Amino acid sequence: MRDLVYTAFVTLDGVVDSPGGPSEGHRGGGWVADVEFLPEAFSLKGEELQDTTALMFGRRSYEAFAPVWPGSEDHAAYRELPKYVVSSTLPDDALVEGWGPITILRSAEDVAELKKSEGGAIFIHGSPELARRLSDAGLIDRYNLLVFPVLLGAGKSLFSRADKDK
Repeated sequence: MRDLVYTAFVTLDGVVDSPGGPSEGHRGGGWVADVEFLPEAFSLKGEELQDTTALMFGRRSYEAFAPVWPGSEDHAAYRELPKYVVSSTLPDDALVEGWGPITILRSAEDVAELKKSEGGAIFIHGSPELARRLSDAGLIDRYNLLVFPVLLGAGKSLFSRADKDK
């Protein structure tokens, strides 16, 4: 059984929206850059890389990362890893070339089947809506969160508001 890990930058109030910059769509975008960079805090990202055997994205995050990450030296270690895109609407011909094997999964049930396969941890990057759906389905095994001392008050939330047992 494979672990499914959601990794994210998150504010104190649970917002994961637009950490990299205002071009990502949120009025408070770029909040990661507003905090002092501490290498030891970001060491989690290097540790994650050692555990990552595959990546998973929702459609929107895939469409944002696919034009950039294949040629990015910062993301070179991810190039040949298998990637999974969870989308009921992304056409097969929308997949980029030269970024390792990419598979489209059409449902949470497909994700559950993938988790039953042999292999190591699958890390979800970005994709807060996908993470909320998979969390509500009980499919996320672990969260790796870098919490930033920022309050935004609005934006995409990490967790759903569904009434669940603790």
